[in-house]
Amino acid sequence: MGNINVNVTSERYSQLAVPRLSYTGRKLDTNQAAFAKRFMDIMGASVLLFFSAPLLLICYLLVRFSSEGPALYDGKRTGRGSKPFRCYKFRTMHLDADKRLRDLLHDESLRREYQTYRKLRRDPRVTRVGKFLRYSSLDELPQLFNVLKGEMSLVGPRPYLLSEQPLMGGYGQTILQIKPGLTGYWQVSGRSEVSFEKRLAMEARYARRWTLGWDAQLLLKTVKVVWTSKGAS
Repeated sequence: MGNINVNVTSERYSQLAVPRLSYTGRKLDTNQAAFAKRFMDIMGASVLLFFSAPLLLICYLLVRFSSEGPALYDGKRTGRGSKPFRCYKFRTMHLDADKRLRDLLHDESLRREYQTYRKLRRDPRVTRVGKFLRYSSLDELPQLFNVLKGEMSLVGPRPYLLSEQPLMGGYGQTILQIKPGLTGYWQVSGRSEVSFEKRLAMEARYARRWTLGWDAQLLLKTVKVVWTSKGAS
């Protein structure tokens, strides 16, 4: 499988057509920002887990009994400072997904799509229940436990695969300075409709310029995006 040419310098970053969101809020110093963001993460994740507990149980049972394999998937992702961690999700793919991907990528058009987006829009590896969970974003609810553990934040860059880190180019140093998020700039600005390269530019912008006000706006916009399932796949 060919590599994606995303070894992009910061100069090229300014030339990319990156969707913009208005954001407000005073930039806090490092200690204030870390405390405020962590406090928001703990409170938000606790409240969401309390109210979503019945939904978590229903999703767990649907996945567990609809296809072979465990209900939860805890694949390794790249966290803050390039530290790997186990990222929790409801399993949405068949157990032999990696083998199926290798077979699918023999098709030139599918290989180009995967190289551009790092995913397939009509992915035959996804189970029937998995399609619903992805469309509704319910597959990511277990990441609230990652937030409580301090491995993720409510808002931040997406959790990147370990294999994707070499593809992040110059953006990686900026993006991996902060925790990955349950939602974020990319997630509410196109998701699967945004190329991998543009996603990196967007998340580097967020990592450089985030404020609590911007986080609040992204959380509110997440509700709208999840409700409409815009960009889901």
